[in-house]
Amino acid sequence: MNSVDAESALSPSGRTEPAPNPRPAASEAALRHVRPFSRADGIPGAGHVSDTACPRPDVAAQTLALHDDAIDWVGMQRIATPILFDGGDGDIQNCHAQVDAFVNLKRPDRRGIHMSRLYLLMNQHLGMQLVTAGLLESLLRTFLESHEDLADRARIGVHFDYLVRRMALRSGHHGWRAYPVSLEASLIDGVFHLELRTQVVYSSTCPASAALSRQLIQERFARDFGEREPLEHAAVLEWLGNGRGIVATPHAQRSVARLQVRYVSGVQPDLVGLLDRVERSLRTAVQTAVKREDEQAFALINGKNPMFCEDAARRIRRALDSDRDIAGFRVRVEHQESLHAHDAVAQVGRNFPGSGRAFDIDHDFI
Repeated sequence: MNSVDAESALSPSGRTEPAPNPRPAASEAALRHVRPFSRADGIPGAGHVSDTACPRPDVAAQTLALHDDAIDWVGMQRIATPILFDGGDGDIQNCHAQVDAFVNLKRPDRRGIHMSRLYLLMNQHLGMQLVTAGLLESLLRTFLESHEDLADRARIGVHFDYLVRRMALRSGHHGWRAYPVSLEASLIDGVFHLELRTQVVYSSTCPASAALSRQLIQERFARDFGEREPLEHAAVLEWLGNGRGIVATPHAQRSVARLQVRYVSGVQPDLVGLLDRVERSLRTAVQTAVKREDEQAFALINGKNPMFCEDAARRIRRALDSDRDIAGFRVRVEHQESLHAHDAVAQVGRNFPGSGRAFDIDHDFI
């Protein structure tokens, strides 16, 4: 209660009663310097806005001299919002997402678009409903309806992490992997397109390094066991189990497969199905819960699956080629070398714009 209201207060019954311990009334001169409180904005000093106020100016709607100044895309990026998403395994997760919302500005005589309309429409569609291909298409159509005279193209990007439970290789334990996901939807010339982006992290053992290591082990064996000496099983077994025998190991590294997938029209993206398909093709996806028996099993799998980046790219392409729900894809694999200070990179694609040239994915999860 401020000094203006100190002389009276409302009782529970609604009658005006003297306030307890009233402060001295402010002088007229002092009251002239009290800034009014705006109920409309909830911000002290913002000024009182009456119901009969003049229409607020809309600067974005100003007309400009006609030039060739249409805008390809304009909107907002990294809007924080919760979403509900089912990755295809029936586990509906409430995810924290960042959303990009854009339309084009086809009229060169208009200064700008109505960004608040895009924001409010996004709020109405996302967060309370399950994010599906149908929902994203409906949202893009409402974007264009809200800008009927300004835009004829719209797009939205939804970026978040999705948790998937992964079992250990042998111990029976489990853990969670967070997979970065981007859903990129667009509505251009009335045609809806949906693209899913994600990545798989795996281990790659260098085949060349493995062959060179085996050669060194062979040379050491030849030195330690003469050609004419009889071999004793126990001696060879002991030799294989110590550092003297296994004198070299191949280098391996954490590697990343970056996936961009476009689905057949009307198909709901199956994120977990896509991840499982790619990880099965590589066989060496990184693990969550790991006991010694799991680590040993992982070493065995890596030993059986040495691969160059070219090998990994081919494996993934074959895996995606067999999925009839996928209309097109682009894959970039990066072996983040432990031998070199640079990465080894390969790229493959099918029915995907730009798949014949190098590309980078420009989102934070990359």
